[in-house]
Amino acid sequence: MKSVVIEQPNELRIQDRPLPEPAAGEVRVKVRYASICGSDVHIWHGHNPFARYPRVIGHEFFGTIDAVGPGVDSGRIGERVAVDPVVSCGHCYPCSVGRPNVCRELQVIGVHRDGGFSQYAVAPASNAWRVPDSIPDKLASLIEPFTIAANIAAFLKPTAQDIALVYGAGPMGLTAIQALKGVYGVKQVLVADRLPERLAMAKENGADAVFNNSETPLAAQLEGVQPTLIIDAACHPSILAEAAALASPAARIGLLGFSAEPCTITQQSLTSKELSLFTSRLNSHRFPQVIEWMERGAIQPEKLVTHYFPLEQVEQAMTLFEKDPRTCCKVILSIE
Repeated sequence: MKSVVIEQPNELRIQDRPLPEPAAGEVRVKVRYASICGSDVHIWHGHNPFARYPRVIGHEFFGTIDAVGPGVDSGRIGERVAVDPVVSCGHCYPCSVGRPNVCRELQVIGVHRDGGFSQYAVAPASNAWRVPDSIPDKLASLIEPFTIAANIAAFLKPTAQDIALVYGAGPMGLTAIQALKGVYGVKQVLVADRLPERLAMAKENGADAVFNNSETPLAAQLEGVQPTLIIDAACHPSILAEAAALASPAARIGLLGFSAEPCTITQQSLTSKELSLFTSRLNSHRFPQVIEWMERGAIQPEKLVTHYFPLEQVEQAMTLFEKDPRTCCKVILSIE
């Protein structure tokens, strides 16, 4: 089988590898489509501290079960599935309280173990979620990115009365916008970004108002509007302090990023308004929730897709994703 392997940082290869056999409790998936995430690019360039090399990358993928390991119902063969990349131990404290995404022994498919940029991939059977026929093959790999929005929303509990501010109109910001508007019916969603093309995408994905904060401070543009819910999907170290300053009293702030750079914020800026601060990593069993959103048309994943490439052009696809944020959003690999 053909697999995309990062041998070591900055060394990407398409290799012929042996067909993997599913172990006990696992399924083998014949991959049809896989979408590119920023973390795939980070692994490629050696910027993901969790990755181990060599690694078959890809944690957003969809396909058909074509083999099962011992203990798995053979009736699942032929099932269309999207794979949750979060593999947890099931017994540590985070797992016991429903937070497997921060399991003490966490493994992420495509990061700690081989992923879906391959003609075949194996995964725990419990991580392979059946995809209903109403969701087309070409969009099913996008279930995973929307679980990121579902996870932060579970903490923030958006309501129709909220005025939401989303920092960043990249793929994660756009999934958040769609969820806030289409699922939770948030009254007003404001979006800040530095690229006009990204702001146009934000409008297409449901934003009510957009702000270019590349030169004019956001505070001056909001004209006194105080968001009650803020999502940081851009993750620059300066954003948290600004978000606290802009937020309404009793607002909720959610962080989606992994910046290692320190940020400076005072306790007073948080406690004086009694702000609630939430962080979110990956997803905690959100696949069924997002599948239901897609089934009833509450979200439109097709609005994120700008490019499709065959697996053989993966390096070109990843370079485009990395270098051209003005015209490129989600890039999906077609795998035969």
